[in-house]
Amino acid sequence: MISPSILSCDFTDIKRDFDYMNKAEVDFIHVDVMDGNYVPNISIGPAIVGQLRALTDIPFDVHLMINNPENYIESFAKAGADIISVHPGSTTHLNRTLNSIRSHGIKSGVVLNPAEDLSILEYIIDDIDLLLLMSVNPGFGGQKFIDSTLRKIEKAAQFIKSRSSKCLIEVDGGVNLSNAQELYERGADILVAGSAIFSKPNPYDEMIKFKRIKK
Repeated sequence: MISPSILSCDFTDIKRDFDYMNKAEVDFIHVDVMDGNYVPNISIGPAIVGQLRALTDIPFDVHLMINNPENYIESFAKAGADIISVHPGSTTHLNRTLNSIRSHGIKSGVVLNPAEDLSILEYIIDDIDLLLLMSVNPGFGGQKFIDSTLRKIEKAAQFIKSRSSKCLIEVDGGVNLSNAQELYERGADILVAGSAIFSKPNPYDEMIKFKRIKK
């Protein structure tokens, strides 16, 4: 599955890029939310997400790179998020935050940065629908893929299988057509791609190339 990241869209012609995603029938649309504190960048909030929701029926995969995300769960749920993922270090009570997400009838996810260990899964696997593995340090698009993520994907897939969980593995950062096949083979279910799609002359063609890759 593919989840194009709107962080790399042309916001002066955002409808065009959404038309590409609708035409390509991508599986998810990845929405990066940054507050300038948890990560050194600022992006969009619930009001913009709500406006973008009117452009598509494709599920919104919302990645909160913000401190105290529990304060904004309801706002993003009302804005049209279908999945909300949070970082363990951004919230005081992770289980409570994950349960809050699910209480709004949407799916919950947890995000692990490149240097964060998978051991936390032992305690939260039953509370999440999505594990988002960052393959770059979060905050900016266009970074180089961190190779140690490959083994991390494998280990995560093995653990999820051992627990008979339906949790999906998503990979975000430095994903492109050159490494997509291997990422799927290692155990990824969803690939987030931003600059690898929207920096090209024809983003629609790039989405179709990603969708043709078989796991």
